[in-house]
Amino acid sequence: MSRVVVNNNVTLDGVMQAPGHPDEDRRGGFEHGGWATSYVDEVMGQKMGEGIARGGALLLGRRTYEKMERAWADGPEDSPFTKVMNERQKYVASTTLEGPLEWSNSTLLEGDAADAVAEFRQQPGKDLVVLGSAELAQSLMRRNLVDEYVLLIHPLVLGSGLRLFPEGSPDRALKLVDSTPTTTGVIIATYHPC
Repeated sequence: MSRVVVNNNVTLDGVMQAPGHPDEDRRGGFEHGGWATSYVDEVMGQKMGEGIARGGALLLGRRTYEKMERAWADGPEDSPFTKVMNERQKYVASTTLEGPLEWSNSTLLEGDAADAVAEFRQQPGKDLVVLGSAELAQSLMRRNLVDEYVLLIHPLVLGSGLRLFPEGSPDRALKLVDSTPTTTGVIIATYHPC
């Protein structure tokens, strides 16, 4: 069976909105975009590289897909991630996009995304990794379809913004199975549902 892994940057108060750039996602008047960039270090790069090396397809919501396509389709040639992002299979959950999708190896999920992911989980294969994609991650959590959380927990409290676990999320106990501190105070924590 394939596993579903949610991999996200979060603050101590659980905000996951716009970690990479000030204008990444201003929904709800969010003014703190780009909060994660000053915390990137070699340890984080190594751990994320290890995750990418395990392979598997990416599961992306529309906003994350569009942002990543802009960044990687013609990405920097000197980045080791450019080739991986372009060659990796990408499944996209969207009710507004129409296929075929332009970015290489991208497939629009038909119908309900959680139903499609439930079917993928029954197939043998490598992990399916959700990057960003708050709405997609939350829909999978509501259906108990997440097998692992890799959270890059930043030593920062923002007080507002979209959260990975918003109010009304289902109760869930998690077991810590791995943790790695970075030189910038980020804890890369891996959890499995109990």
